[in-house]
Amino acid sequence: MPNRTAAILATALAPLIWGSTYLVTTEFLPPDRPFTAALIRVLPAGLLLLAWTRRLPRRGEWGFVALLGFLNIGFFQAMLFVAAYRLPGGLAAVLSSTQTLMVLVFTWLIGKT
Repeated sequence: MPNRTAAILATALAPLIWGSTYLVTTEFLPPDRPFTAALIRVLPAGLLLLAWTRRLPRRGEWGFVALLGFLNIGFFQAMLFVAAYRLPGGLAAVLSSTQTLMVLVFTWLIGKT
């Protein structure tokens, strides 16, 4: 039974942390600076991961790292904060609550399962 409780708590933790983005953005970050907010959010995590692995990417991996960095940090995180600055919190909560359904629909459309 403790494993089930731990799994439920871990599952509940992700939406809680994700939802805190809107509160932190509207209450604590400077207004209308989505790229700065994205940098503040991801730079500490990136530096901690780099310190934990204690190795830089190999020469052949830099292109892949640059592409992922641009897509995740440069685009996705910035757009997340653009949405957080512009959408009301209630609408953002409703949209994020439909994520599971969106994943199921895309899995059905793309994977045919």
